[in-house]
Amino acid sequence: MSTLLHIDSSVRAANNPNPDHDSISKNIARRFIETWQQNRPEDDYIYRDVGMNPPDFISQDWIGAVFTPPEQKRSPPTQRETLAFSDTLIAEVAKADVILISSPMYNYGMPAHLKAWFDQIVRIDKTFDFDLSRGDFPPLQPILSGKTLIIVTSSGEFGFEKGGIRETSGHLAPHLRTLSKYLGGVDTVYEIAAEYQEFGDERHRTSVANARDRAESLAGKLSE
Repeated sequence: MSTLLHIDSSVRAANNPNPDHDSISKNIARRFIETWQQNRPEDDYIYRDVGMNPPDFISQDWIGAVFTPPEQKRSPPTQRETLAFSDTLIAEVAKADVILISSPMYNYGMPAHLKAWFDQIVRIDKTFDFDLSRGDFPPLQPILSGKTLIIVTSSGEFGFEKGGIRETSGHLAPHLRTLSKYLGGVDTVYEIAAEYQEFGDERHRTSVANARDRAESLAGKLSE
């Protein structure tokens, strides 16, 4: 039995009174989940919608608590309380075998809510360690391992892929790939992208349809 961790980050709901306002990334991710659960109904499923329920941003107190050794954390346990939610999120990542992250592109990058989630889980001695004896590269190494990551993205424009006309403007997928090592030494990242939303033409409809089909086929392949 596997554990699937699903993170949505759009501030839009999957279903709205006006269907034109439905989150594209959430609905593509939903297609993946539905297919997976049809094939593997016994698997554990953890869901967080950080778009609708954003994590707190980290703070000076949070950083102080992170870098305070456990035996030195102040009593009453205010520092432990400060890190309690972070501990919960990290436990979810640690438990997961497969991680699905859906995200729209906001201003050419990830939503602040998703970045806040990453900031809560990227913690020294929890998801990575730091050792200068390894030299300048890489002194940081992931602690977790053996996970598969699927990224679902949606964007208003197009051409953000390698070699695309907007390759240098797209910071969403590259940022997620960079951070993926902190999710568990991810070797393979599967990407599903829907584009052209702002154009609202046949290219957009085709892109969304293709993304949904890819989500279904990829879920079927990975859940075999």
